[in-house]
Amino acid sequence: MKFLSTAPHVPQDPSSRTWRSEILFAFMCALLCTLSPQSSWAQSSNYPQHPIKLVVPFPPGGATDVIGRIVAQELSKSLSQQVLVENKSGDSGNLGAELVAKSTADGYTLLLGALTSHSINANLEKAALRYDLEKDFSPVAVVGIVPLVFVVNPSLPVKNMKEFIAYAKANPGKLTFASSGAGAPQRLAMEMFRFQQGLDMLHIPYKGSGPAMTDLVGGQVLCMSETVPAAISFIQTGKLRALAVSTSKRISQLPDIPTVTEATGMANFDVVSMFGVLAPAGTPKAIVTQLNDALKIILQRADVQERMLTAGVYTNYMTPADSAKRIHSEMTMWSKVIKDSNINLNEN
Repeated sequence: MKFLSTAPHVPQDPSSRTWRSEILFAFMCALLCTLSPQSSWAQSSNYPQHPIKLVVPFPPGGATDVIGRIVAQELSKSLSQQVLVENKSGDSGNLGAELVAKSTADGYTLLLGALTSHSINANLEKAALRYDLEKDFSPVAVVGIVPLVFVVNPSLPVKNMKEFIAYAKANPGKLTFASSGAGAPQRLAMEMFRFQQGLDMLHIPYKGSGPAMTDLVGGQVLCMSETVPAAISFIQTGKLRALAVSTSKRISQLPDIPTVTEATGMANFDVVSMFGVLAPAGTPKAIVTQLNDALKIILQRADVQERMLTAGVYTNYMTPADSAKRIHSEMTMWSKVIKDSNINLNEN
């Protein structure tokens, strides 16, 4: 105290001591906040420090799994840290989605989501789901799409979409269409088309694309909207006739097949199966941005695009903001289709 009391530049009145104490307290608070390991800056500035889990909510071998493994492999290189795929299938993808939604929002548990299917589930199974697709996730990036194609059995006397519409209108209730399930994107794409054209058609649901395609080729059902990867070999061998693709533009795998808009004049018909990476809501923005930046570079590479296309997937990068908008758009679109067509999951 003697040093403080005799220093010529230190005032002696109590107010000056209070002032110095406040400055010291403010400095210490600032230092502690900067060094705190709990701050979002500290959490994300050196991310990732250990392996990341990428949950695929479907069994191995499907489109979601193929995309997930390509994304995981390439992110592992970009981030210099292992990204491990974990298949958590069940309940139409809801089991894996719920697991990620309820995980710690630290960037170490991510979802490779089938976003179109999740959007449909969010409408069809709203009361049963234990997560909210828009509120419980932070979109990282849409990474790819799988186009659909409208196909018919060659026995059906139609060569194009206009003839198909005319035939359906001339035979109300007689034209059967298959789907891989009551709430499958393939089914809803046909329902959207059918409703907008005012067609009376009979839906025949199957448990998966395989059985549906078998009966379509065999003539037990007459038409279907199906993913291009599942249908293309039958189209190429003449076992099925392709009428139109569901995308806004023609696709490289079926360059001679028109879009629905080209074939019918219907405006803005654009239906695909969409896939993307989601993180739990509340994941630090810096981590989401880092992951998105890495995916943007990855999806621009020719070798990645080629590997994706081999599985029937077209790379389709989106920013986090655009991904969130697209998910909201999907939710809105499928809500209307489900309501218009009176779709439920209890159909036989």
